[in-house]
Amino acid sequence: MAQAAPPDIDPKAVFCNNELSLRDIEVYGFDFDYTLAIYTRGLHFLIYRLATHVLIDKYKYPKGLGELTYDPAFAVRGLHYDVHKGLLMKLDAFHKVQLGTVTRGHTQVPDSEVRQLYEGLHVTIDRLNNFYGYGAHMQQLVDMFSLPEIALLSDVAEHFIKNNIQYDADYLFNDVKSAVEFVHISGLMHQEIMKDLGKYVEKEAGLRTLLDRLKNAGKSIFLITNSGYAFVSKGMQYLLGDHWRDMFDIIVTKAGKPKFFSETGGHQVSGSSAPSMHRPFRYYDVEKRARTWNMVTKLEKGNIYAEGNIDHFKEMTGWVGSKVLYFGDHVYSDLADPAIRHGWRTGAIIPELEHEIKVMNSPTYKTTIVWLQALQTLIANMQDLQEDDPDAQQTIHRWKKEREELRQLTKELFNPRFGSIFRTYNNPTYFSRRLARFADVYTSSVDNVLAYNLKHTFYPQRSALPHELDYGTQRRLWYLVHGVPHATSKG
Repeated sequence: MAQAAPPDIDPKAVFCNNELSLRDIEVYGFDFDYTLAIYTRGLHFLIYRLATHVLIDKYKYPKGLGELTYDPAFAVRGLHYDVHKGLLMKLDAFHKVQLGTVTRGHTQVPDSEVRQLYEGLHVTIDRLNNFYGYGAHMQQLVDMFSLPEIALLSDVAEHFIKNNIQYDADYLFNDVKSAVEFVHISGLMHQEIMKDLGKYVEKEAGLRTLLDRLKNAGKSIFLITNSGYAFVSKGMQYLLGDHWRDMFDIIVTKAGKPKFFSETGGHQVSGSSAPSMHRPFRYYDVEKRARTWNMVTKLEKGNIYAEGNIDHFKEMTGWVGSKVLYFGDHVYSDLADPAIRHGWRTGAIIPELEHEIKVMNSPTYKTTIVWLQALQTLIANMQDLQEDDPDAQQTIHRWKKEREELRQLTKELFNPRFGSIFRTYNNPTYFSRRLARFADVYTSSVDNVLAYNLKHTFYPQRSALPHELDYGTQRRLWYLVHGVPHATSKG
């Protein structure tokens, strides 16, 4: 009898890393970019185009770069870039390089060269990025905005290589990074988006319904974003209407995350015994479009705030610990400190999740992964049993070759160069491991939460540890394949 294919996974489900009961949540917080506002693919084309012009006009890069075009299928987020070697790659949760994903420009680096460069496949902890994804040797390109940055970095390197232009990998990385940052901080990107919100922002029908449900249930709602008020307000008006501010109890713009969640010291709330802190909150005057110099001693609905820090936020609101659930898209800037340092519950918004699950639901992926797992079990169990049988060893060799072909196939179903953002063949990716550590739940869009009532508990799936696996079942599979009777008990 043919084995039934696994059931489809709902691409819009909320998935759980750590048990979370919405019954316990009294306060809901949100980031803006790629959380409340989901952007179309057109934004990546825009960032790529603007950053290319910055390289040419500001950094005097070759004018030929103006002919480059953005390839949205080039990369996936969560990749690492070796700043000194000029190599882009995917790492797994154990800091191991996934062979077949290391590229210089557009060219895949041979496995033998990768092994020589890294003295194997392991990237040592001192060469890896820090807590927030940055490092002198390696940097992780982790947010959605990094996709055009990755593509531009690789495209410029390819242009230099093809035209025999000598370049320093460190300078190239820093220049491209600075160009992309300039597109953000200069306001170039925001100005273009505000000219045509319909082109760049997806209008989620369920967003207002979700916020209304939370308000009607007596929940408090806040917004903490790194974007400026003018841009946020324009986007929110598009998404929620002119009276969008009425839906939020506290609104904080220009927050400067991750510093908002991590830095303390320097200012003290009047009458407080709490330690002094950096970056006190400032009022933002909507009419004057400027921050004021008045001291902020309490956070109130109706006001707009800028900057600030988490300790003042907790002290002024009383919103602390596990009664707060904060949603954001950036694993480090949005989720790491709230989860690790402050005990908030956290939800990650991963827009690519829907594409990944659609691939997993495809008949090709399902049949391939079932046979791949069976094949790997056969190889594991036969390799010692038939050690002295040349024919059996030849069969195992063919199986191993087929296994590699199947692994490559499943990788390319997600992305031809880099595969899934969640797996490097068997192992979780570095990105996936950080997601599991810093996010209690994750989903593709905040309005997916509408499918669950506000008393719902999300339970993680129990996954077997290696020592909990039933190796007896695996061994019986070998006997079944070879038609050998297998005694299940003595006597």
